[in-house]
Amino acid sequence: MKLKDRVAVVFGAGSSGPGCGNGKAAAVAYADEGAKVVAIDISEAAARETAAIVTDKGGSALAVTCDVTNLASVEQTVALAISTYGRIDILHNNVGAVVHGGPVELDEEAFRRNLDLNVGSVYRTAKAVLPHFLAQKKGVIVNISSIASIRWTGLSYFGYYASKAAVNQVTVALALQYARDGIRANAVLPGLIDTPLIYQQISSQYSSVEEMVAARNAMVPMGKMGTAGTLPRPLFSSPPTTQGSSPASCFRSMEGTVAASADAAVRIGLRRNYGDTPKFTFFGPELR
Repeated sequence: MKLKDRVAVVFGAGSSGPGCGNGKAAAVAYADEGAKVVAIDISEAAARETAAIVTDKGGSALAVTCDVTNLASVEQTVALAISTYGRIDILHNNVGAVVHGGPVELDEEAFRRNLDLNVGSVYRTAKAVLPHFLAQKKGVIVNISSIASIRWTGLSYFGYYASKAAVNQVTVALALQYARDGIRANAVLPGLIDTPLIYQQISSQYSSVEEMVAARNAMVPMGKMGTAGTLPRPLFSSPPTTQGSSPASCFRSMEGTVAASADAAVRIGLRRNYGDTPKFTFFGPELR
């Protein structure tokens, strides 16, 4: 077990509907690798469901309700994690939402809320957890971005593009600022993944759910969307897909992995080795 006795706090650990979302899959994957998991979600039922999966498999998990748009709520959650487990080793940010519309159609307040949720949550969780990482002189931050942060996906959601691109750059900033303090930061950029969220937030842009599924599958070179189970694999696999949570990846920082569909992955080195120019190196499919 690569994460035995480590503590992972997963913000956005629930699913937005029946099935398994990216946050739930990540929380269970951390537990499977031996970590104690704090499953955090704005929905108490969703957080409890994820925690129950972990404990039913013999792991240790704490379910917590939190509003990541409220700093006090985030700080209380982090304090509870520390009081329960004594430390935090991994901060995993999975919270995010899609608000449809380009600059013309998008209401200004909706745009602000989208940014506040998708990238403001990373600011608040980092603000609350970093003092603990600094005190123990180590820690890992995993930010879930999106393939939409680097390319057009065919849908108009201006706030989502902007906020997820910002997540990439704040990951670079965190990695560089705190590298000498033993703290690493990495981003994962999921591709087209079949999760409950797309049925709640994306399907309205199509005439039917069936049309959405067919269209998304058609955009994938291998002909099928990935599943939430695809996402955690870069977190623990061996190089070149090592992603930052396990001891084996102790020198992996400031990188992004695009967890694409059907077990394909694309690695994007964000200013790899702290150079001045971003280097983009592609691998895949290799997450078997």
